[in-house]
Amino acid sequence: MEIRPIFSALMRNKTGPILVAVQVALSLAILANALHIVNIRQAVAARPTGVVAENDIFHLQARSLRESGHEEQLATIKAQLATLRAVPGVLSVAEVSQVPLSRSGSYNSFVASQKQDKETANTAYYISADSLVKTWGLKLIEGRDFTAADVLEIDRNTSKEEPSLIIITKALGQKAWPDATSYVGKTFYMGIGPEGRPVRVVGVVERLQSPGAQVDVTGEISTIVPVRVTGDNYSMYTVRAEPGQRDRVMKEAEEAIRKASNNQVVVKTKTLEDDRKDRYRADVGLSWMLITVSALLLLITASGIVGMASLWVTQRRKQIGVRRALGARRVDILRYFITENILITSVGVTAGVLLALGLNQLLVSKLEMARLPAGYMLAGAAVFWALGIIAVYGPAWRAASISPAMATRSA
Repeated sequence: MEIRPIFSALMRNKTGPILVAVQVALSLAILANALHIVNIRQAVAARPTGVVAENDIFHLQARSLRESGHEEQLATIKAQLATLRAVPGVLSVAEVSQVPLSRSGSYNSFVASQKQDKETANTAYYISADSLVKTWGLKLIEGRDFTAADVLEIDRNTSKEEPSLIIITKALGQKAWPDATSYVGKTFYMGIGPEGRPVRVVGVVERLQSPGAQVDVTGEISTIVPVRVTGDNYSMYTVRAEPGQRDRVMKEAEEAIRKASNNQVVVKTKTLEDDRKDRYRADVGLSWMLITVSALLLLITASGIVGMASLWVTQRRKQIGVRRALGARRVDILRYFITENILITSVGVTAGVLLALGLNQLLVSKLEMARLPAGYMLAGAAVFWALGIIAVYGPAWRAASISPAMATRSA
């Protein structure tokens, strides 16, 4: 089949083909960028926190209803730790000041040298006298975990004592000492200037996300210090349950803490899985919205192609009948309409690729998004070519089924 007669026929009636091509171009530009954004959002939402088997982790917050002093609070914390460890199904418990993905926590400024007048990093500051490496399954890639001898017990209302040892994440080590291959033994300073307090690195974990889980590298810049703090009658515990037992253990742990405290405590529990859902709720919502928009665009584009092809069949019934009378087979008629649609779709795809690149450039400059990979445009082009063929097949088959007598009589 020659392309020239098809092209000539299209040029005689440009409005319909132009509208279809414009629709394909706009749909491709939006679809490619929308799916690119969806992929980025899903990748962000799936980032590991550094905690192994997140589905087995929950947090318990306990706030006493009566005031108490430093020694009594220490005794209460240790008693609550013992109570939680005694719950059947509990594998490990640690008191902790904050948790990943919770969007609530403290940060500290650190410098690698006292000569600096600007912070090296603002790090998530995890405080725990118990082993977070064990409870969260953090991967220790260098150095050691804290020991009982490293732990400080501080009353924040009366003491200004600070820890001298610290565990850092690999991301923090790379930021502070980019040329180093080992970070254990190096010294950080808490605070800027001569008054900065030195802390020595004793261990490095591969990853531990901050409570905010920021999208850039700052989301993995975290520190852990071995301190047990009193002063506000409030404690948080992070608990690892046996696989598949989390919900039961969480309920029993809450009941055990209330019973041990004679109901003189307010207890709240939450899973790390729920923290993840809350942190990325907006990202997931945006992804589903864009997926829905993309599906509607595909449906609208397909409907436009079907409608236009059906109109062309109606307008060309006499032409189809004459061609059939002259010996054209059904497959020839079918091939004609499919080829015609491929030509229109190809024009739309070409314009769509250019439009997609322009739209992505705008998003890159205004929103600092990643550039659109060529794979999205190639996949989008393939989708619209396939969509064009599928959408036109029904009207084209009906056209091919018209008998010469019927076509000429109805013309």
